[in-house]
Amino acid sequence: MTQPPISDPSNPAPFRLLVTGANGMIGHALVAAARARGMEVLAVQRPMPVKLGNGAAPAPAAPGTILWEPTAAQPIASLEALEDCDAVVHLAGANLAAKRWSPEYKRVIVESRTQPTGALALLLARLQRPPRILLSASATGFYGSRGDETLTEDSGPGSDFLSETCQAWEAATAPASVAGMRVIHMRFGVVLTPFGGALKQMLPLFRSGVGGRLGDGKQWMSWIALEDLLQSIFHMLSSERLDGAINVVSPEPVRNAEFTKALGAALHRPAVAPAPAFALRAAFGEMADATLLGSCRAVPAKLQADGFQFASPDIAAALAKMLA
Repeated sequence: MTQPPISDPSNPAPFRLLVTGANGMIGHALVAAARARGMEVLAVQRPMPVKLGNGAAPAPAAPGTILWEPTAAQPIASLEALEDCDAVVHLAGANLAAKRWSPEYKRVIVESRTQPTGALALLLARLQRPPRILLSASATGFYGSRGDETLTEDSGPGSDFLSETCQAWEAATAPASVAGMRVIHMRFGVVLTPFGGALKQMLPLFRSGVGGRLGDGKQWMSWIALEDLLQSIFHMLSSERLDGAINVVSPEPVRNAEFTKALGAALHRPAVAPAPAFALRAAFGEMADATLLGSCRAVPAKLQADGFQFASPDIAAALAKMLA
């Protein structure tokens, strides 16, 4: 079991957590789990327009929500709203699979990660009472496609588009580090939950019996169950020993063929309809090689060395549990 978050026995106030991207799959689940643990959670999000008779106007902030526009000269109305937070979990970035990677959408992918991260780091650095820790999202795409090589946090970066994006994403947190905050770059693998992300998109095909391996199925997949991801975040918040890059992945990466077999078994359906590599490249272009056919065998060396225990390290058992 992980330990409770950092606390000061002399201060009875609840742990105060700031979360960006709270409307996303991970952020929504994190906010609920943090509040269930008794934390006070503030969500940072962009203004959402509401329709009026003559057009649209930004909706007012809901209770427990701070509105911001990271590309503006003044991202939020007042820095006071960010004071006295114990920690920040920053989740940002346009969906990699939302559309084909045109030059324009590649620019969106990069800027949707680096601009909000840089803006947030600068805001936090300007606070009189900054948080002790910033957990900022990144991805195992940092390593690029590396075949059968086992990748720990000490492994170097790749040289493709996703790797360069992740490197710039992580570098954008520099103002927070300079200001003395403990900064963790959470390198997420494929996050598995039936309620969103890659698994939700795959389920209709596999339930129809037309799912199967991608390409030759030999590529490695670094993955993590959503519940383990949430618990790892709480562990990182509580452990003063962790900083820098952290691979947030299961200790048991799997080849794509093993994953598809386990998913078919969990659904009691065959998984014998492979998607040829040439067809994936024709359909998705550069994204196919980077996200579907690329091989990433990352392991959570730092989390395991720090004593974190995974509840669902095995892919077959994890999928069976999620889809029971």
